[in-house]
Amino acid sequence: MNIRLARVDDMLGMQAANLQNLPENYVMKFWMYHAMTWPQISFVAEDHKGRIVGYVLAKIEEDSEEKGEPVHGHVNSISVLRSYRRLGLAKKLMLLSQEAMVNVYKAEYVSLHVRKSNKAAIGLYRDTLGFEVAKVEKKYYGDGEDALSMRLSLKNT
Repeated sequence: MNIRLARVDDMLGMQAANLQNLPENYVMKFWMYHAMTWPQISFVAEDHKGRIVGYVLAKIEEDSEEKGEPVHGHVNSISVLRSYRRLGLAKKLMLLSQEAMVNVYKAEYVSLHVRKSNKAAIGLYRDTLGFEVAKVEKKYYGDGEDALSMRLSLKNT
């Protein structure tokens, strides 16, 4: 298993992993924008044949300084194919992204949204990585499900 920075030519593989696992999907323009704007904070996990089996797609919130907020990152999407779960890949992907947010952009915290019903992801974010629920966003998802808006301070990273 190899984990490395995502490249523009990985976007189709990342999108395929997203489509296979998650109900929230993005157009290719969205993927490309992230890859070209913040190339240092998105990562992929690939198998021994070079196939993408997981990814984290992240960004730096562009308008945070205009709003008087500290620089911070946001995880748009993370996914690991079912047959590669429970190997610690999601944790490794998240930690690499968080570290890069701090080292490259001096981010003070990272945020993400997770479905209220996604107990496995909540466990990873809260129990393994130390995220805290900042608020509940009612009917955040297209199907009307609530999202937990979670945050993690990066000051000790």
